[in-house]
Amino acid sequence: MILSVAVAGLAASVIGVSGRVSALAQEQPGASQPNPQATDAPAAAVAPDPAVELEKKRDQTRTELDALSKTINLSSSKVAELQKSIEDLDKSTSSVRQALIDSAARRKSLEKKILESEKKLADLGVKEDVVRQSLRERRGVLAEVLAALQRMGRNPPPALLVTPDDALASVRSAILLGAVVPGIRKETDKLAADLGNLASLQAASAAEKAGLTTTIANSLEEERRMDLLLAENEKLSQSNTAELNAERQRAEELAGKATSLESLVASMESEISSVREATAAARQAEENRRLLTDEQRAQAKALADSGVPDKNRIAPAYPFGELKAKLELPVAGDMLRQFGDADGTGHEAMGITLATNPGTVVTAPADGLIVYAGAFRSYGQMIILDAGDGYHLVLSGMETMNARQGKFVFAGEPLAVMGAKRVASATALALETNRPTLYIEFRKDGKPVDSRPWWTARDTGKARNDS
Repeated sequence: MILSVAVAGLAASVIGVSGRVSALAQEQPGASQPNPQATDAPAAAVAPDPAVELEKKRDQTRTELDALSKTINLSSSKVAELQKSIEDLDKSTSSVRQALIDSAARRKSLEKKILESEKKLADLGVKEDVVRQSLRERRGVLAEVLAALQRMGRNPPPALLVTPDDALASVRSAILLGAVVPGIRKETDKLAADLGNLASLQAASAAEKAGLTTTIANSLEEERRMDLLLAENEKLSQSNTAELNAERQRAEELAGKATSLESLVASMESEISSVREATAAARQAEENRRLLTDEQRAQAKALADSGVPDKNRIAPAYPFGELKAKLELPVAGDMLRQFGDADGTGHEAMGITLATNPGTVVTAPADGLIVYAGAFRSYGQMIILDAGDGYHLVLSGMETMNARQGKFVFAGEPLAVMGAKRVASATALALETNRPTLYIEFRKDGKPVDSRPWWTARDTGKARNDS
């Protein structure tokens, strides 16, 4: 009698689990349907590679986020509010540049959050798929359990109190059920636990998506603010448009003739007037700094460390060699290749490569003079910064540039924006990604050097003394 009641209760709980599994299967029309014949097949199938599954899920998540970002638009009131904030800004060059640096920092922070959410959603999606697959694979087991319970319901075991004459049948049924019920209960508990885990994963994904929607909206707002600031900064430019166009055309001609980065930099510094003059002024400022006494140099460094460096400076605030472990990467992204890694063409990489999301802002990693901004051979759109002390920083792979040669930029100032896809080049084609990629190369006296000692530990994921 007691076992019969237990079986009835177990049947009810298993039927409830079955209903939830059936509803789960109907949620996804494209989900594979259970194959009764496959339930008895040996588990010899090759398990999917977790890394490959995660990459697929990331690609799928990225596609969904791209579609989501296209559906989010700033309201007219928000646009008007942004325009008013720019109009109310002090229109001096230094204030606009500082506002640009602050905007770029906020935008990069939001882009990092988007990347982190993207990875988290992909990870949750993979875990959810594993649970769903596990549930689908066990639907055959659940069907067998339900079928057994249904047969028991049509032909229930005799209750000893009701039919005392059939004591032998009752004892046999008790023995049989005593052996079967624990196994059924164990399977039911597993299914219930998986369903609970699935519900938790779905709730976590929903919460992450809600937060991500807000982050994307804030990122779009910051992008619009930066566009307005860039337009205002352009108005404040002291250079004549005709002169800029002439210099840009001359720079393109020199880039077409140059055979290497060294020859390109040399030709820029000798033949482009704005670059030549700015380079001479920056080097004179460096020379004046070298002539300072140790006490004066210590005072200048203490002043720079305690506050904002001179906003009108025309030379780096610090010697580049003193900035190790202090530079932030120009973009929010994932490290694909380090200095010295195989570059896919049979050579070693002379720089680092970062994968980013479309439209990611690119900022100056350090103070420097832009000695070149334009297309150059297989590098695509490229910016070369003279950071002083014989160092040049090369950034390439961007789509839209906001910089021009001859201009001195501050660390954190926006220089360019990444495109929707990677730039086709020999080394980029060897990368296993379709995402936009930024290539960064440090050069000392014309020779490539490992940039890892200069990046902060949180950017590279390495120890600060790791070179």
